[in-house]
Amino acid sequence: MPGMKIRRPRLPRTRAGQRRAVQVLAALCVLALLPATWLYLTTADRLRTTADVPRTEVAVVFGAGLWGGEPSPYLAHRLDVAAALYRAGRIKVVLVTGDNSRKDYDEPDAMRAYLARHGVPRERVVTDYAGFDTWDSCVRAKKIFGVDRAVLVSQGFHIRRAVALCQAAGVTSYGVGVDAKHDVTWYYGGTREVFAAGKAALDVLFRPDPTFLGPKEQGVTKALAGARD
Repeated sequence: MPGMKIRRPRLPRTRAGQRRAVQVLAALCVLALLPATWLYLTTADRLRTTADVPRTEVAVVFGAGLWGGEPSPYLAHRLDVAAALYRAGRIKVVLVTGDNSRKDYDEPDAMRAYLARHGVPRERVVTDYAGFDTWDSCVRAKKIFGVDRAVLVSQGFHIRRAVALCQAAGVTSYGVGVDAKHDVTWYYGGTREVFAAGKAALDVLFRPDPTFLGPKEQGVTKALAGARD
């Protein structure tokens, strides 16, 4: 309102008050970084490269957006790594998990089509249409698709969170971090992970049900049976 004075917060004037303010700020910073530290410590021995990742039947690739109906560059990089793992005989089946919450947006089918164009038979790709976030994807991989062990593929800034959440969901996991150009998207993703780590810690603590659970599916089991024939 006109004539109203806005009061600005006053800084402590005494040394003791200033010291307490610094201590409170430092404590808040430590609390904010605790989840990220937890992710780093709990996944340190679970990260691998495409050359040394253990042979595992299933790989899980997490959605990362579409551009004009095609995988975004970051998602394409994830899929390229999964295709390379398949061609090298490191994996047998790929579970692609992403968002298909509306008719005009279908991450899993776009991911499957991309993999088919890069040497992975369509019958070796299983689609999860309700992977709305990392926790949902991990829980559904275990409870809906029966995945007990998997190689997870994502960008380096996201892979630790993916491994930690899948481990908590009951999926023994190894993570392969995809190299990425350090552009604006990369820095945004890295910054976002600091906050996402807090949500991950809450997911592990409270273990909420996914947005959509639904009945069990035999897609992974059938794809593996076909791969063994």
